[in-house]
Amino acid sequence: MPRIPSFSLRATLAENVRAFRKAHGLSQEGLADHCELHRTYIGSVEREERNVSLSTLEVLSQALGVSVAELLTPRAEHDAKDTP
Repeated sequence: MPRIPSFSLRATLAENVRAFRKAHGLSQEGLADHCELHRTYIGSVEREERNVSLSTLEVLSQALGVSVAELLTPRAEHDAKDTP
């Protein structure tokens, strides 16, 4: 049976890429240029259409200034860490 990526993990990645991208004031095209990816690729990640590779996760995390783990951690957990 083929492995199917978790919908919730793709959703988490999509939400986090979008949130961190916007926090840095980047458009999808700006992030894509920084990562040397196509703009439509970033859009497809944010629409939960891509099962990205580990190397792409690394490139995205470096461009956004966060760890790979932060890209894959649900926002509620990020927000809880930011709250005193």
